[in-house]
Amino acid sequence: MFLEPQETMPQTSVVFSSILGPSCSGQVQPGMGERGGGAGSSGDLVFQDGRLISGSLEALMEHLVPTVDYYPDRTYIFTFLLSSRVFIPPHDLLARVGQICLEQRQQLEAGSDKARLKSFSAKIVQLLKEWTEAFPYDFQDEKAMAELKAITHRVTQCDEENCTVKKAIAQMTQSLLLSLAARSQLQELREKLRSPAMDKGPILKAKPPAAQKDILGVCCDPLVLAQQLTHIELERVSSIHPEDLMQIVSHMDSRDKHRCRGDLIKTYSLEAYDNWFNCLSMLVATEVCRVVKKKHRTRMLEFFIDVARECFNIGNFNSMMAIISGMNLSPVARLKKTWSKVKTAKFDVLEHHMDPSSNFCNYRTALQGATQRSQMANSSREKIVIPVFNLFVKDIYFLHKIHTNHLPNGHINFKKFWDISRQIHEFMTWTQVECPFEKDKKIQSYLLTAPIYSEEALFIASFESEGPENHMEKDSWKTLRTTLLNRA
Repeated sequence: MFLEPQETMPQTSVVFSSILGPSCSGQVQPGMGERGGGAGSSGDLVFQDGRLISGSLEALMEHLVPTVDYYPDRTYIFTFLLSSRVFIPPHDLLARVGQICLEQRQQLEAGSDKARLKSFSAKIVQLLKEWTEAFPYDFQDEKAMAELKAITHRVTQCDEENCTVKKAIAQMTQSLLLSLAARSQLQELREKLRSPAMDKGPILKAKPPAAQKDILGVCCDPLVLAQQLTHIELERVSSIHPEDLMQIVSHMDSRDKHRCRGDLIKTYSLEAYDNWFNCLSMLVATEVCRVVKKKHRTRMLEFFIDVARECFNIGNFNSMMAIISGMNLSPVARLKKTWSKVKTAKFDVLEHHMDPSSNFCNYRTALQGATQRSQMANSSREKIVIPVFNLFVKDIYFLHKIHTNHLPNGHINFKKFWDISRQIHEFMTWTQVECPFEKDKKIQSYLLTAPIYSEEALFIASFESEGPENHMEKDSWKTLRTTLLNRA
């Protein structure tokens, strides 16, 4: 499966549409368009049914760079820029692009055809524009920024009369700097925010006062809480970028001798989003275990079951899975007397959707249905798709592991990266949906800052609610009590 150009990539800007001409869109067949510097000198590109499936790194880099008569397909631009970091750091790729551009420019200058030189310059700027918009973080590196300035300086010399290209470069640079500044500020802000306080609980009395506020005291409507969870999910997932996801491929396989080296792995956004899932699961368990009366615990369980169901209806599968995981944690799952009072029919349905058998077949069917709804949607409510992030990451890694990066002839297995790129691009499309629900700061503040119990505190609260029933639980309870008393 491959990305469809007309549906997935940004369209050429109005500034360049008249200059680039009709040859800039659609997929390019083998041999279409001439390149300076001898395309194919480092290995030919291999196509199958009109699709590029393999090639040497050098040939793939040359295929990225436009000529007077050629502009790369936008799906190829996105896929190659995304996947190339597995083999070469972005600043080195940019340097090679600059070399290829210089070679072509010198050939065009020798021909003294200013119109063709101007057309070529416009296409180079358009390529750089797409690069800086799709992967602005590539240019936080001083080397990459220096290469960008060098290329744009050479390009502006070809358009001294009407300054069209120069103006476009200025706009591109301004947008890039704004994007980098915004990302830097967002990262600084997120690093200041801490995970919800971990409440270790009193030594042997984990129960809070009966009057202490719980989630039902803040929000008793399952739909409203599901909507606020969706707000938080979309805000957090929006900080994940394609290159973050590609690190799953470029840095997890230490045996790949060609993997990108040098830069430290920046996985903060991935770790923060994964941490949110864990915190939500622990919050659910805390809210259940801290309740004193069995009747109220039953109500709390039924409330979270309804919240999870509303998340499913919205398309927020990540929060749904986190809630189910929280209710399946041992301190909650062992509360048999409480669960006996719960109407579990709804919970059984939810667990059916998240049944791990057959590689989560039921969940994947539901996800496919939500995806189709999103594609046909007329409103933001219907566009929401928030997959179970851990499963998405595993899918990407699985694609990476079952297919080699290189073919026996030394070519890069580009078909593999088409598939990975398609999945990442689809995920990024979901992250860009604007949340249609009104934000409730009070509810969100509670969800993000309410203290959550440690695993030990959860077990204390659980055993105090319903005492140990078998020898294993009695031993665990005795060991836990001894450990906590000694620690005190």
